[in-house]
Amino acid sequence: MTTAATLNSGALTTEVERRRNFAIVSHPDAGKTTLTEKLLLYGGAIHEAGAVKARRSQKQAISDWMAMEQQRGISITSTVLQFLYKDYQVNLLDTPGHADFSEDTYRTLSAVDNAVMLIDAAKGLEPRTRKLFEVCRRRRLPIFTFANKMDRPTKEPLELLDEIEQELGMDTYAVNWPIGQGDRFTGVFDRLERKVHLFERSTHGRKAAEETIFELDDSRLEELIDSELYEQFREELEILDELGGELDAEMVHAGELTPIYFGSAMTNFGVQLFLNSFLDYALKPGPRSSDKGEIAPTRPEFSGFVFKLQANMDPKHRDRVAFVRVCSGKFEKDMTVSHARTGKNVRLARPQKLFAQGRESVDEAYPGDVIGLNNPGMFAIGDTIYVGKKLEYDGIPCFTPELFAYLRNPNPSKFKQFHKGVTELREEGAVQIMSSADEAKRDPVLAAVGQLQFEVVQHRMANEYGVETRLEMLPYSTARWVLGGWDALDGAGKIFNTMTVKDYWDRPVLLFKNSWNCDQAAGDHPELNLSAIAPLGSFSN
Repeated sequence: MTTAATLNSGALTTEVERRRNFAIVSHPDAGKTTLTEKLLLYGGAIHEAGAVKARRSQKQAISDWMAMEQQRGISITSTVLQFLYKDYQVNLLDTPGHADFSEDTYRTLSAVDNAVMLIDAAKGLEPRTRKLFEVCRRRRLPIFTFANKMDRPTKEPLELLDEIEQELGMDTYAVNWPIGQGDRFTGVFDRLERKVHLFERSTHGRKAAEETIFELDDSRLEELIDSELYEQFREELEILDELGGELDAEMVHAGELTPIYFGSAMTNFGVQLFLNSFLDYALKPGPRSSDKGEIAPTRPEFSGFVFKLQANMDPKHRDRVAFVRVCSGKFEKDMTVSHARTGKNVRLARPQKLFAQGRESVDEAYPGDVIGLNNPGMFAIGDTIYVGKKLEYDGIPCFTPELFAYLRNPNPSKFKQFHKGVTELREEGAVQIMSSADEAKRDPVLAAVGQLQFEVVQHRMANEYGVETRLEMLPYSTARWVLGGWDALDGAGKIFNTMTVKDYWDRPVLLFKNSWNCDQAAGDHPELNLSAIAPLGSFSN
């Protein structure tokens, strides 16, 4: 090996070592977007945080850039936020909390190496929290838990630990411990450093919280903390020490133990402590599964995959951006890569470093980073791009939709805008958009997980493409992909109480009125080979 090659390999290893990426996932209203902003505040990426439900005097939340998100105070689409902190290159992927947009969340989880689970300390484990825990575990992601809203009345912290262990079957380790709750929440004890952090509240938590650090045996603590509160705090510490256990990094990485942090994103209490600890224990970018086996991040040749498409990130230019997770090697501006699905060579001009809606040109990127590529309609979700020997990363499956509707365009003069909007939103994966197998029916069929997806499509068609649309709901609740293809479907003859549609890849999909009809068809026609999950990539007719 040449000296230059050795140096390059060493430089690549160094860049991999200093990268950390993670997605924040939670039940709606747990405070996810607020936590995201406060991490950016401490990371130096922003100087003042804006509340999610923006007051007139406050800025809109940085990550919720879409008009509809700002109106409703919820996250609809995932965003990528990158910043430097203590020599770490941090890639933070904020995800929608609402269940109607879970598909976007799951796609994002395919692009990260760690997950931060945010729970409302008053409510504990909620339905969506449980589901997301399971998804993270299936993806073998280390899970870090942040118990938020300690500045409000909450469950007892020991109760929260027990709830997670009993219901999720995971060990827990409280990395810090709260002193009080609600109006009496005054600080946390860092169990690793054995130090007490007392906080001072800032106005709406817009600035970093002022804190004073004490040794646990500092006599001043008894003067600064209410005596009853102090006694309770010391008793709980004794219980924790008796329970034993330690923060085992290997168990964390294996997804067998979740470190738990207590704090308040709104007031900034405990946020910096969480960030420091997370970066110490989080996984660096690791190998990814492909058709050529595990691909190490230190593989010299560049490779990556598309996990998300977004239209109209810049409303002035009506552009389309492909989000690419870098998996191996070094990405460089203007490099030419191979596109695995089509076999074409693509020059990657104007790559972008992403920060929510804002972007700047990027000259290089390394494994674990997320870059934005201009997408002229070539890229699809799950596509692999690479240099060197051909490889293809494992695909990203589609969710099974449960709601279906025709999207009508009542204004024929807006045909071009309507077609453009439908095409771009379909590529983006904001909702699955299918078409009737009956060529006479030209209106697209929207296939969604939840009603809110329909509302978003209509809102964006009106605001981004200038087209008012109408929905005509269809009486179906179950979709199945026909893995046997069109020939098998033709051979089966007429199947009652169904509608046949085509997905993005022109593959047959049957819509059933209910699961009973579906089960009956599957039993009568085994040759159809019905699947609730869309096959990865295309399959032959």
